[in-house]
Amino acid sequence: MTIVTIHKAKTDLSKLIARAEAGEEIVLARGNKPVAKIVGLREAKPEIRGYGSLAHLRGKIPDSFFFDPLSKDELDAWEGKYSFDGEK
Repeated sequence: MTIVTIHKAKTDLSKLIARAEAGEEIVLARGNKPVAKIVGLREAKPEIRGYGSLAHLRGKIPDSFFFDPLSKDELDAWEGKYSFDGEK
């Protein structure tokens, strides 16, 4: 880790960036007080998700959840009979 003043960093910015790309950490200081850090970025590898990434949930929800008809109360709620804003 190298400590560099802000004034020096202004004049040598491209050199400092090249050093950061090579893996070095450069700390910028205002006087003797460290205030920022220059570090290189690592390219993020895209996460590859294949088919069936939610397979661990399979079998937890019964088919009746989707295919059975709604009860009278559920149907009324779906059609807006019950309202939270005071209207009926």
